[in-house]
Amino acid sequence: MAAAERSVTIARSPDTVFAFVADGLNGPRWRQGVLDVSLVSGSGVGAVYRQGVKGPGGRRVAADYKVTTYDPPRLLAFQTIAGPVHPRGEFRLEPVPEGTRLTFALSAELGRVSGLFLGGSVQRTMDAEVAAIERLKALVEAA
Repeated sequence: MAAAERSVTIARSPDTVFAFVADGLNGPRWRQGVLDVSLVSGSGVGAVYRQGVKGPGGRRVAADYKVTTYDPPRLLAFQTIAGPVHPRGEFRLEPVPEGTRLTFALSAELGRVSGLFLGGSVQRTMDAEVAAIERLKALVEAA
């Protein structure tokens, strides 16, 4: 299994941080690997976003996802539903005196064969994705 997790403290309220991460259209603003994203349907639990991310050679790879948990302002979880790997992710938020402690976690089950061929690449991508919450922090604090 590939997994990555990172936490930051953001000098804003949990409601403000949750609103930012819950709007999937903000993805390209803080995640460098996102080429495009659009809301296909729904809101809250069941919302589906069409997303393209940079794949090998910079080509677009589908990485559509569906919101599986929507519990403002504490938890937002999602499942990728398109592409070669289907990671699960979650944003956990907790109030702290300085604002909000945000934790972004990703995990993906890889089969034996796909793990051999994709494991290192998937782990590097997941590590970069969770590290991007530093940019999210800067964006939310600057707003």
